[in-house]
Amino acid sequence: MLSKSLQKTTSDYRLQIASYVILTFYGYFTIGLSLAVLPIFIHETLGYNTIIAGAIIGSQYIMTFFMRAYAGTIVDKKGPKPAVIVSMICFIITGLLLWTAFSTTSTPFISLSLLALSRLIAGCGEGMVGASPINWAILRLGDRHTSTAISYNGIANYSSMAIAAPLGVILAQHVGNWSIAIFTIFVGIIGLISTLSKEALYAISTEARKPFFSVLKSVSPFGIGLALAGIGFGTISTFITLYYNYKGWDNAAICITCFSVMFVLGRFILTNSIDKIGGVKIALYCMLIESLGLLLISFSPSPLVTTIGAAITGLGFSMVFPALGVEAVKHTSAANKGAALGAYGLFIDISLGVAGPIVGLVAKQFGMNFIFPFSVTLVLAGIVVCILLIKKSKKNVFNKESQYSSLS
Repeated sequence: MLSKSLQKTTSDYRLQIASYVILTFYGYFTIGLSLAVLPIFIHETLGYNTIIAGAIIGSQYIMTFFMRAYAGTIVDKKGPKPAVIVSMICFIITGLLLWTAFSTTSTPFISLSLLALSRLIAGCGEGMVGASPINWAILRLGDRHTSTAISYNGIANYSSMAIAAPLGVILAQHVGNWSIAIFTIFVGIIGLISTLSKEALYAISTEARKPFFSVLKSVSPFGIGLALAGIGFGTISTFITLYYNYKGWDNAAICITCFSVMFVLGRFILTNSIDKIGGVKIALYCMLIESLGLLLISFSPSPLVTTIGAAITGLGFSMVFPALGVEAVKHTSAANKGAALGAYGLFIDISLGVAGPIVGLVAKQFGMNFIFPFSVTLVLAGIVVCILLIKKSKKNVFNKESQYSSLS
């Protein structure tokens, strides 16, 4: 009887967490709709090179970077609800700008400028929604559900893109690019209505809030590992359509879908492993898997093998964010939870923001065949960071034991 009661309680917690992270699903669904369409649109329809295409796509993450700190401050002072409301409004505006950009292809510079503005507004929305549902769920259920909230938020994130990316391609091919814009507006409105219907919650703490850059410094060792691991995803999400086009292959969006599906499965299967094994060790193992997936793509002779490589990469990357994130915010006070998650999230924004122009530069200078080997190198650097963090942790434990022995 006790076991059934416990199972019911666990199920209730998961459903409550899901009711908040569905807001992340709405937000990232609007982003994913155009993810596989815009690089080809910029490169082939508007006639700009891969560096410009990468820079336009990456500009969203630059804006997200700047909005994370602001979002964290709002969440800590006023609660997550205002931040999510702003994000949904941004996604609605993004849809309007996309519609205008797709309607002005006869003047490529104007169309490109509108796309750039739409990406910046989308980045603002992403920055505001990124960690806010996680904080909302933690405020409702307590700190002990942090790892589950982070994991479920990632599931909402990547499952939305797994659905949205191929849907965007289908809409573009069979209806027209304008339909992506309309769908973006529609989903943004649904997200806004859902947000407005939820109860506002606030963090109550007597502890003083630390300056944001002080919080940023404390989470940076974990964030650097996350940023290096994120380059693999950034390369796939930004350049897989151009890579397929270069190879003469079709159905590039399937790669994003398979990456996202395996990412979601990894989150479901491995969520409890963080508490059992340790966040940094899980991140290390996952980066090894991610590296194998990227290596497979690097030397792939066919679309099928590339898709398998993308799936393995998704599985590997799946637990990096929550694994390092739990460690990053473990010792953060309630007064700084929003800032800590926001500061930690900055590093994935940096990663995805620089992936576009840097990988685009690699493609231009050395050729498309070099972009995935380049990504592997950076993920391997992330593995080195995890090894150093594990060594530092062991050293701290040894020092504490030595101090305890001397006191005894």
